[in-house]
Amino acid sequence: MFSVVLHRTVEETVEIILNAMKSNPKITSIELQERKGLIMRGVEYQISKLKKEKKIMRVGSTKDGEWKVLN
Repeated sequence: MFSVVLHRTVEETVEIILNAMKSNPKITSIELQERKGLIMRGVEYQISKLKKEKKIMRVGSTKDGEWKVLN
């Protein structure tokens, strides 16, 4: 058995995350990983980076909140 490795640029990964958050503000990092084919650590890293850059913010609680994409 073999696995397929997809090589994406950082910009592509960020774009996937932002588009997913725009279309479904309640999306979780696990859903991003499963539905978009992203690596969990990469998702966590990019979300953290986007928060620090003030490009996204979490509104509400961790469990019941949603993402807001800031432009």
